[in-house]
Amino acid sequence: MEIKTRVIILTAAMASSTLPGCAPQPSYRAPTRPEPIAKTAPAPPAPAPPEPVKQGLPQDSNIREQDIRSKTPPPAAAKSSKEPTRQASVSEARSGEATPALPPPLADDSSLLAKITPSTPPQRAASLRLTEEGRKILDAGDPGKALGRLEKTIVIDSTNPYAYFYLAKAQYRMGRYRESLNFLDIAESRLGPEPFWQAEILALRGDNYRAQGQLQRAEASYNQAIRINSGNRTAADGLTRMQGEASPAPLPSK
Repeated sequence: MEIKTRVIILTAAMASSTLPGCAPQPSYRAPTRPEPIAKTAPAPPAPAPPEPVKQGLPQDSNIREQDIRSKTPPPAAAKSSKEPTRQASVSEARSGEATPALPPPLADDSSLLAKITPSTPPQRAASLRLTEEGRKILDAGDPGKALGRLEKTIVIDSTNPYAYFYLAKAQYRMGRYRESLNFLDIAESRLGPEPFWQAEILALRGDNYRAQGQLQRAEASYNQAIRINSGNRTAADGLTRMQGEASPAPLPSK
């Protein structure tokens, strides 16, 4: 039994030693050469753009400078020629705005007796008649007597606006300029809606300013009176006197 076992073991050992030699060998293949890579030819360079054709200079080298200037006038001349016209039009517009046209003269509304109607209250009618008398005395050159008569008018009717105006005028004739301006303020507050009397108040105020040496305020009042009533003689005469006072006296002739 032991002998069989040893035989089996030896047989198995011999078989295992012979197996590597009996294994099939791989078939031999000759090494393959890599195919040559086709080389691409480089792209041809782009053709150079054609050179611009240079125009030949004129053969005549004696080109006068005057001919060149006559063919190509400078564009700045046209622009400069338009500027003075534009500036002139602007100046003309400004000058037109500075001197507006004066309105026509207003109708004379100085008659106080014409303001008395059948519907006028008795006190107002009596005050207007007395004011008219004071105005005539004032125009006759007696401001003191006119002042006494006019003061009675406001005692009868303190709402009579025309009495305050002629009181202001009497005070101006007497050289009381501050009192005159105070009465003018009262008259203006009552006669503002009436353009004719508003211009009369402004003209008399200009006389007071001019008498006090306030020439700029006097000129402004005169001009404002003329803008309201171009026929106001007091304002026009005041401006004329101011121009004569401002002009230099003529030199004595030798």
